[in-house]
Amino acid sequence: MLKQIKGLHHVTSLARDARENNAFFTNVLGLRRVKKTVNFDAPDVYHLYYGDETGTPGTVMTYFPFPNAGRGRPGTGEIGRTSFSIPTGTAEAWKERLATFDAQGIASDTRFGQTRVLFEGPDGDGFALVESDDDRTPWTGNGVSAEMAIRGFHSADMRLRDGGMSAELLQFMGYEKAESADNVTRFIVPGGNPANAIDIEVMPGASHAMQGAGSVHHIAFAVENRARQLEVREALLDTGYQVTPVIDRDYFYAIYFRTPGGVLFEVATNEPGFDRDEDTAHLGEALKLPSQHEHMRARIESLLDPIEA
Repeated sequence: MLKQIKGLHHVTSLARDARENNAFFTNVLGLRRVKKTVNFDAPDVYHLYYGDETGTPGTVMTYFPFPNAGRGRPGTGEIGRTSFSIPTGTAEAWKERLATFDAQGIASDTRFGQTRVLFEGPDGDGFALVESDDDRTPWTGNGVSAEMAIRGFHSADMRLRDGGMSAELLQFMGYEKAESADNVTRFIVPGGNPANAIDIEVMPGASHAMQGAGSVHHIAFAVENRARQLEVREALLDTGYQVTPVIDRDYFYAIYFRTPGGVLFEVATNEPGFDRDEDTAHLGEALKLPSQHEHMRARIESLLDPIEA
């Protein structure tokens, strides 16, 4: 069993419109845009990162906004809902705030004793705000008070037709089964960061998801550094998983592999961080390009729609 994985690092999804996406995460949810860069493989498409003040691993939601992308179809074989942590007692205030901004699908429920606010993002993305005792320092620069601001990720839901092999994988990755109710089983990595939970939701009769705007592209797990990442990679290879070589993503190093249920997993390093090319006071303001695309800056900037701060 692996001991290197510390919980979630980031979650990356697809969107249709960059400006709409930016407005939702900064103005509605109150997160900070910590990086404005581009998709390494499609540099005419933004890669936008939202999180706390510095983009701490376990707080960062990222997006590839492909202009006019068709909406995805929810189903199995994907991360069906991404959950953020909010302070205990703030669910009703968040429901009121989301309604003020005409968010869709607003509802509330309880899972494993915690109150949740369910809602959708601009492209039908599935989200939840979960009341929890979370002492992480939130970002408050976008008009959401510290008393109710998002603290970072709480968990993510893997929706699967059969959760058995994925449960075994999570346990190999260091997660432990915490509790079950109905068709949902929660796994928690002990000693990890506060974004330490994954819920497997078994839906045997559901159709397979079709990826598009509003779909999670991949979910990333955190390791401290490149040495720990290489240990994880070797262990996964030894177990039979097809794992990519290490890829330099400028702000972290990444490896990827496909899970038995179809979800794409990434293992990402906590180093070097989002302040490697911008100081903390100005994170996310300038368009940062990977070195291999810098020579195309003028053309790339002409193709990207400007995004307000």
